[in-house]
Amino acid sequence: MSVRKPVECGVPEAGPYMHPVMKKNYGAWKWHERPRPGVLHHVAKGGDELWTVRAGTQRQMDVGTIRTLCDIADRYADGYVRFTTRNNIEFMVAKESQVAPLIKALQAAGFPVGGTGNSISMISHTQGWLHCDIPGTDASGVVKALMDELHEEFINERLPNRLRISTSCCEINCGGQADIAINIQHTKPPRINHDQVANVCERPSVIARCPVAAIRPAMVNGKPSLEVDERKCVCCGACFPPCPPMMINDPEHSKLAIWVGGKHSNARSKPSFHKLVVANLPNNPPRWPEVAAVVKRIIHAYKDGAHDWERMGEWIERIGWPRFFELVDLPFTKFHVDNWRGGRLSLNASTYVRF
Repeated sequence: MSVRKPVECGVPEAGPYMHPVMKKNYGAWKWHERPRPGVLHHVAKGGDELWTVRAGTQRQMDVGTIRTLCDIADRYADGYVRFTTRNNIEFMVAKESQVAPLIKALQAAGFPVGGTGNSISMISHTQGWLHCDIPGTDASGVVKALMDELHEEFINERLPNRLRISTSCCEINCGGQADIAINIQHTKPPRINHDQVANVCERPSVIARCPVAAIRPAMVNGKPSLEVDERKCVCCGACFPPCPPMMINDPEHSKLAIWVGGKHSNARSKPSFHKLVVANLPNNPPRWPEVAAVVKRIIHAYKDGAHDWERMGEWIERIGWPRFFELVDLPFTKFHVDNWRGGRLSLNASTYVRF
């Protein structure tokens, strides 16, 4: 038996991994409902039915966890399972009698069932220290700490609308767009180890990598090195991957910021970018209590004040930003004022195609 060669052509065809009922009725569903949080029920035009049970998982998994999930799929879900983009896992069954035993098995193994409808789905996040080359913190740790605090809003559907949260371990590569986004921000220019630059870094590549032209060649102590114009530097960290001696991470000056109001869909209002709410929160592992406290205040205010089906940004636009800052008990500063108008006329902020 020959080993299949990898094919670098994007996402694989979904057909071979679909449940037979899903494949048979693809594009021919009549209606669907949510019998309980974490369960979807689809009915096809021909009368076939399909139940989907969604559970939360961590993004980085060990082999033992994967085997546990696969064993549950084989025993209770006919072996059909898939992951969503938010690291939820979904098991598909064709009989309603299979739903309750499947849920019981997942909960017994420690996987919460929920994340559907008007709830908080699993937090999408970046790889952090496991993979990324410029993380300022471990996004997986922030996610774990937050989901421990928000577990009840995952297993219940009691929010005005779905609430999407994202985290990122730096602000240059993976600043997540969501109803609430938690992003790391470096607040000081890189510290340069001039003794190592000539040995490790290809200086022209480092200079070209800077998006604001703040890096230039220099001779330090008789050795070729680099220097940073701190008046131009935006502390993005783009120089660190090609030149590790330009250390941007700092235990004191790498901070967390929270943004709100991001939205991708066209439902009720056009897509919108999220906006800064609070910055300079301490990067305080392993529980990040300061970040969790602010996120919970925002969610509680949204839960208490939004109308049915309002997303976070729509609620804020209705009540106004001054009232929002009052409700979440956060200061409004000059840094919150959006005074850049360079792309207002040409920026396509809708998912509809325009010519």
